[in-house]
Amino acid sequence: MNLTSLASAITPLDLRSCLISHRNQLIFEHYRDQHISNEIAKINSCTKSILSALICIAMDQGLLPQPQTRITSFFPQLANDPDPRKQEITLQHLLTMTAGFNWTEFGGQKSFPRMTRSSNWVDFVLEQQLSDSPGTRMEYNSGVSQLLSAILVQVIGMSTARYAELYLFKPLGIESYQWESDPQGIHTGGYGLRLLPSDMLKFGQLYLDHGKWNNGQLISKELITRSVQPSIAVDAPRRGLYAWHWWADSFLDTVNDSGSGGTSFEYFYARGYGGQFIHVIPSLDTVVVLTNDKRKKEQHPGDVFHEYIAPLLVK
Repeated sequence: MNLTSLASAITPLDLRSCLISHRNQLIFEHYRDQHISNEIAKINSCTKSILSALICIAMDQGLLPQPQTRITSFFPQLANDPDPRKQEITLQHLLTMTAGFNWTEFGGQKSFPRMTRSSNWVDFVLEQQLSDSPGTRMEYNSGVSQLLSAILVQVIGMSTARYAELYLFKPLGIESYQWESDPQGIHTGGYGLRLLPSDMLKFGQLYLDHGKWNNGQLISKELITRSVQPSIAVDAPRRGLYAWHWWADSFLDTVNDSGSGGTSFEYFYARGYGGQFIHVIPSLDTVVVLTNDKRKKEQHPGDVFHEYIAPLLVK
């Protein structure tokens, strides 16, 4: 794994940070400015993968029931909804974004901005009509992430952030963070968390190591495996598959150094708007963190991981 050319290649991209660990050793560290290493910043929808971890921890502790549990257990008002299909929605459907709500995150209905302007985000989501039967199609929806955060609060008896502090952040040595909340004080499940790039790397390493950290098992191996197992294909223009608030994809290097054949690997990753990523590549024992804070028109138009980093990882 020769990364000597990576620094010069990505410098013009003006990324906020790029960190790579291999076999639990930091082998590449790049910041636009050195002070960034000590500044927390928005990880946007990578927050969803943090929430997924907290859901797994609550399941391990016996606080949350099995994924096939219907969410009417937590939102009994759904029993009175005109659409009886809403009573079929399960935790699994929320985790895989297959609940079936008629939702367009930013385009079309601009469901996400409308939710954030409402007085009660949970009620807003639950009141949306269904466009699909639960479990049939993945539709990206930060609203269902908010439902998961609200469910977590019901069963743990504390805030989502406090639970994260006790059972995830503190064990990982994550000391600096900020987390936004909705009008009811429920921490945002789909975005709103600010972390250091190095702490994002720790989180990726936890998943690479099957939930183990410093000889302790923070999340059971069984649930780590289940939560990143691809569950459903996504619609274009997105690519890959979706798991429990994690994405899954593969990389194929079509021609190797000898000029024949190719090398491929599968990986799963957390993805946040604007260029925030935590890539976990189990077969290469590698974690890659990318962060960015540039406006869309100032960003590299392609996929930095696929174009610049993945080809070097397989050589």
